[in-house]
Amino acid sequence: MGTPQKDVIIKSDAPDTLLLEKHADYIASYGSKKDDYEYCMSEYLRMSGIYWGLTVMDLMGQLHRMNREEILAFIKSCQHECGGISASIGHDPHLLYTLSAVQLPDVCYSWWVLASLKIIGRLHWIDREKLRNFILACQDEETGGFADRPGDMVDPFHTLFGIAGLSLLGEEQIKPVNPVFCMPEEVLQRVNVQPELVS
Repeated sequence: MGTPQKDVIIKSDAPDTLLLEKHADYIASYGSKKDDYEYCMSEYLRMSGIYWGLTVMDLMGQLHRMNREEILAFIKSCQHECGGISASIGHDPHLLYTLSAVQLPDVCYSWWVLASLKIIGRLHWIDREKLRNFILACQDEETGGFADRPGDMVDPFHTLFGIAGLSLLGEEQIKPVNPVFCMPEEVLQRVNVQPELVS
């Protein structure tokens, strides 16, 4: 017997358009209230959250809203004598956070499937409209941001992969994303990195 599946019912009043400005506002303000419960409880994800926030803001054309100096100061304060970088100040260095700090990608479950299909030239294997509707239904209309499922709590991690997934599906308001690195294509072109995709 397998694990029971929890299906999702998309309500008729769920968002059906991309709330791009709300998502940019959500990410730009994330972490501004240092005493918020969510902020305190996500301390162990802080470095990865910086990566997710920077990447999604760049995809939305809103990178200028991020405080570059504050981010750089935080990253420097998390680097240890050994060279590794920790999740947050006072934590042990870890490869995952070191990778996040130097802007190498980490991936999420739904992203793996969509990006993998793009890499092997098989995006046509999925019902793009149904997937787009599901992703849009995961938006929070009040605060901005995306959750893992409609009605759940939003976070920067799922906001990045919601925006990146919509980019792969051809959403014109979002910059093209690279399926291998989950970074804007223009960034990879600027540094002359072009991974091979199957056509």
